[in-house]
Amino acid sequence: MDTLIFWLTGYDKDALSKIISNKTNFETFFEEAPRLNPNVSKITGLICGHRVEEIEDKLIQKVRYLDKLVDELAKGKSMEKILRT
Repeated sequence: MDTLIFWLTGYDKDALSKIISNKTNFETFFEEAPRLNPNVSKITGLICGHRVEEIEDKLIQKVRYLDKLVDELAKGKSMEKILRT
């Protein structure tokens, strides 16, 4: 799970640990992310009944990107495929 978060946001282990201990909300979490992965546009498909690539609200879209990655991990997809490498 951490690998997915690191890949998507650019956070590292120490930064993520601080975020968790500070109980940072999603808005701040994504606003302060070091960098959104340049391959984020490769995350496509349905999550919670919505096409992730068509979500207009940028914060909700970022949250759904993470949802999609977690969903793929839960379904047993390989990390290589999940991380779009």
